[in-house]
Amino acid sequence: MEKDLKKQMDTLLMGTEDVLIKKDFKIILEKSIAENNPLKVKMGLDPTSPDIHLGHTVVLNKLRQFQNLGHTAILIIGDYTARIGDPSGRSTLRPKLSAGVIEKNAETYMKQAFKILDSKRTEVVRNSKWLKTLKFEDILNLTSRFTVARMLERDDFKKRFKGNLPIAIMEFLYPIMQAYDSVAVKADVELGGTDQRFNLLMGRELQKEFLQRPQIAITMPILVGIDGVEKMSKSLGNYIGVKEPPGEIFGKIMSIPDGIMIDYFKLISALDCKEIKEIESNIRKQKLNPSIAKRKLAKIIIENLYDGKKALEAEEDFNLVFKKKGIPDNVEEYIINMDKSKEKKFYLVKLLVASKLAGSNSEARRLIKQGGVRVNDKKINDPDIEFEIDDINEKVIQRGKRHFRKIRIIR
Repeated sequence: MEKDLKKQMDTLLMGTEDVLIKKDFKIILEKSIAENNPLKVKMGLDPTSPDIHLGHTVVLNKLRQFQNLGHTAILIIGDYTARIGDPSGRSTLRPKLSAGVIEKNAETYMKQAFKILDSKRTEVVRNSKWLKTLKFEDILNLTSRFTVARMLERDDFKKRFKGNLPIAIMEFLYPIMQAYDSVAVKADVELGGTDQRFNLLMGRELQKEFLQRPQIAITMPILVGIDGVEKMSKSLGNYIGVKEPPGEIFGKIMSIPDGIMIDYFKLISALDCKEIKEIESNIRKQKLNPSIAKRKLAKIIIENLYDGKKALEAEEDFNLVFKKKGIPDNVEEYIINMDKSKEKKFYLVKLLVASKLAGSNSEARRLIKQGGVRVNDKKINDPDIEFEIDDINEKVIQRGKRHFRKIRIIR
């Protein structure tokens, strides 16, 4: 375990939105170091969807920092709370998920989470282990410790109540269930996004009721998407997926506005606060070009998600495309089996859609008309163009600056 209290405090407070309560946090850290007794740091993940993006990894990165300093990471898979779904920020009740879907999502979540966390030093537990064994009298006992007025302090419930929008009683149970998770694992610290503040405070309150030392609640800010404006979101298209190819991740990082780059360093990189402050200072003093810093950021993120070799290959491909205006060596193939295809000629529009370079025929036609499509580095402006088999086989179709597909025809 790291014995330097200042280093622990500097590292663990870096990038945080709020710490409840900071002076108590320092006290338990001091005690942990003195007794060589790691803190139990809890984070919950509700597997309500199959994939995560870098915005989801902000809290995971903070949990990894606790691991690196010698503390115990407890990852709670909310297979039971997912049946309700966290009502945070929602104006309607979540649709219910089946047990099969939840379990499948949970497996995917863990694989992706362990791109950030050290799996060998992470305790993984499903909260169904204790929640499904509760009797009705146990639930009555839990609910008796909180009032409706307390629940309506929560922003989303308050807004829905004032707007005469329905709130299911079941939704009131969600923060109580998450709080009981903290009791079950005897958490010293719980991590969450800013939208989890109410739930984390509920954990503190319930631990007091069970005569446990109340956990320190640490909230992390929401990561802004690559557009530099809105929070990272799949629906807004400004996200970087954890499972995306290294080259795609590198290109997206290089596209982020300079103004949000330091936040990315703080929230999703593995650098310590001293290194980040140095980068920030050198950029401000114009000793470091922001594009060089962004390259460093992109490589760090890819190393975390993949490995150092993939990071270097992604940078080489980026250089080839943007500096030398070339085609990367590792281009994803789109294979056409002529035994299964009756086509004798291939329309470029259909190839763009079939190879997933465009989402629809209309989008493909628009891209071509705007000059955003090349075939073997030759710009194509005719949306009605078609190719013979030999004219398109082994050719590379390029959409924009970063997206490529090599067409390979099997006969």
